[in-house]
Amino acid sequence: MKMPRTIKRHCPHCKKHTIQEVDRVKKRKASELAWGQRRFRRVTSGYGGFPRPKPEGREKPTKRIHIKFKCKGCGKIHQTQGWRAKRFEFTES
Repeated sequence: MKMPRTIKRHCPHCKKHTIQEVDRVKKRKASELAWGQRRFRRVTSGYGGFPRPKPEGREKPTKRIHIKFKCKGCGKIHQTQGWRAKRFEFTES
């Protein structure tokens, strides 16, 4: 899927249509203090194997794409619901 770097769309903060910069959301480092990570560390510590079975099969053919929009007027960033796409790239408009 191709998408332009700038797009005119509705800003929920300004309550009007403005030019917005489009950027892809990047995965951030997982927190070591999250409850799931603390439980994972407790289960894998000491003797015993990995707590879950190894994933069978292959990787999914599509990845979920999350996009964030930055309003040029107010500077606020908002994010929309992700969708699946095999390929994603930005075009110069």
